[in-house]
Amino acid sequence: MTAKIAYGDVEVGTELPAQSFTVTRATLVQYAGASGDFNPIHWNERFAKEVGLPDVIAHGMFTMAEAIRVVTDWTGDPGAVVEYGVRFTKPVVVPDDDQGATIEVSGKVAAKLDDDTVRVDLLATSAGQKVLGMSRAVVRLA
Repeated sequence: MTAKIAYGDVEVGTELPAQSFTVTRATLVQYAGASGDFNPIHWNERFAKEVGLPDVIAHGMFTMAEAIRVVTDWTGDPGAVVEYGVRFTKPVVVPDDDQGATIEVSGKVAAKLDDDTVRVDLLATSAGQKVLGMSRAVVRLA
């Protein structure tokens, strides 16, 4: 695959289409099975509260993966991501109901770099709180 976005077609400030991702307890169980991360803070409400959390929380790596989808959907090529990093600032609290939690993600081109690459800064929030800090990806465009 090759990125569908051309380097010459973007400028600093170009906004990527924002997306919302729903996370339910069922989503967390599926992710735990796929990742092998069965830490009880991600599925056991009693345990999560005993260790000081407000409720069950989403896996940090799951949250990180959902956020980068804004970039991979924009480029049309997951392989275009050259570098990606975040800081986990707040947990995504997932209530035990039919709606779960929502992760809202937006992004914009923050810098044009060498070799047809750009730096994209992402903003990820849930329940009005920033859940990822310093969320940045370097992406190679067409």
